Amino acid sequence: MTETLARSRRGRAAPPPDTGPGFEVYDPEFEAVLGRYSRLALVAETDAHEGPVYVRGEDALYFTTVPQAPGAPAQGAPRAVIKRLALNGLNLPAAPARLSTVPAAAHMPNGMTLGHDGRLVVCEQGTRSEPARISRVDPATGRVETLVDGWGGLSLNSPNDVVVRRDGTIWFTDPSYGYLQGFRPEPQAGDYVYRFDPGSGRLSVVADSFCKPNGLAFSPDEQTLYVTDSGANAEPGSYHVDRPHHVVAFDVLDGRHLGPGRLFAVTTPGFPDGITVDRGGRVYVSASSGVQVYSRAGDLIGQICLPGTVNFTFGGPGGQVLFITTDTAVWAAVLATTGAGQRDG
Repeated sequence: MTETLARSRRGRAAPPPDTGPGFEVYDPEFEAVLGRYSRLALVAETDAHEGPVYVRGEDALYFTTVPQAPGAPAQGAPRAVIKRLALNGLNLPAAPARLSTVPAAAHMPNGMTLGHDGRLVVCEQGTRSEPARISRVDPATGRVETLVDGWGGLSLNSPNDVVVRRDGTIWFTDPSYGYLQGFRPEPQAGDYVYRFDPGSGRLSVVADSFCKPNGLAFSPDEQTLYVTDSGANAEPGSYHVDRPHHVVAFDVLDGRHLGPGRLFAVTTPGFPDGITVDRGGRVYVSASSGVQVYSRAGDLIGQICLPGTVNFTFGGPGGQVLFITTDTAVWAAVLATTGAGQRDG
């Protein structure tokens, strides 16, 4: 097993991006997250980019791959696929033969989550010829069903991340990264956060104050929605410190609307992307240096040092594993807590 147990003393400043894998403790609360037997282990070396989803009934992790430009002489849009990694509990790393591709016609899939019916809810960024949409994918058959692909007669930009509330509504972010990266047409709508009600088919804008809304997650009681703004990243590989690189918290009103946003945390180094919440209400946010962990009050209490972190999700046999995608690999942080609102799949 490839793993590390490294921890540092409390009170240190955040490590630079080239710090190796391990844990940094800044507050005693993070010791409770780690417990006595925490460890960080390599799961698989693969192009795991976004949308990690753990399905407990299969003991499998689904994720979307790093977009690949078409090779010469082929022409067209970059391509990404949905992959499945069959796990065997905490017997890590997993054998390469356990990786497979889901046979789904999803166009530039990015963020994903698990729907109440066991199917994947997928953010398809689209291409210049294929529309951006939120779709539902059967992981067993690859069958794809469009849930929503436009707002008020306007095309979506390039949906990035998605969550499903307990009431079945689907909340997602739609930044214009597809246009900035050259594989989507010029935007027709703003960089919004949306709420989609599958029952009524109604799509509503719930937040319009973001530069580049990215990851999103609900608190355990679903009365707070956290959204990352990665506006500091405009062009691929760029970082503009004067643009947003923070997390905004909203009160959820009547399960349908959001109250005024309030600053929850500013991340450094780098900009935030993935975000999730544990059962204690602590907020996990990606940064250039790894996974930064914040208290419910917004104080940085610790960090999982894993440069290149993009996104993550809780899972594993007991729900206490944080699976982390880094573009080149999947890692597992075995902790002493579980994710908020986890469902059996």
